[in-house]
Formats: sequence, C-alpha cells, structure tokens
Amino acid sequence: MSSELPKPIADYVEANAKLDVDGMLKPFAGDAVIVDNGKRHEGHAELRSLFEDEVVAVKAIFTPDAFRHENGQVVVEGPAHGDFKGSPIRFTYRFTLEHDAIKALEITI
Repeated sequence: MSSELPKPIADYVEANAKLDVDGMLKPFAGDAVIVDNGKRHEGHAELRSLFEDEVVAVKAIFTPDAFRHENGQVVVEGPAHGDFKGSPIRFTYRFTLEHDAIKALEITI
C-alpha cells in the first residue's frame, strides 16, 4: 500500500512503522500543521513533541489500507495499533501536500 501513496506520505508511514521521529518529521514542511482530533500542532518543534508524546510513547503504528484523492487532499484510512486503550483504532488521515512535502494533516477517528 505505501508504495502507491505519494512519496511524502509513504515516507511518513515508513518512518512511523519504525517509530523514527526524525524520519516522521522529514516529509513535513517547516510550517506544517497537524490537527489531531481537534488539537492543533504547528511547526517542527510542536510536531516533534506530538510524535514523541502521542506516537512513540505508546508505540502507535498506523497501517494504511485504503486511500483516495478528495478535494485536493489525499485521504488515507487504516488502523493504528500500539500500547493504548482500544488498540487497534481505525483512523482517517487527511493530507494536504505542497511542493513534495506534507503541508497539513488532519487526523480523525
């Protein structure tokens, strides 16, 4: 699946599978925004904290199983599993790409 995804998204998914914070950050633009279930995180420093505290700390690995293009975004769906209550939980990731980088990501359940 990840080989079919646009490169920045595939790179993020691959780094997430390794719980590699630097690798997860690399495909994001410097001023990128992530809205994770309504909470806004902007810029690499805030994204790093989010990845360290909410992904790596609970070993949350997102495994996409479907994606589509919708309204200028790449919508990726799949389960995330890890050491958190309710695991696995199915998520929807809405990526906005700009200049071969992830400009925005909205994560919802």
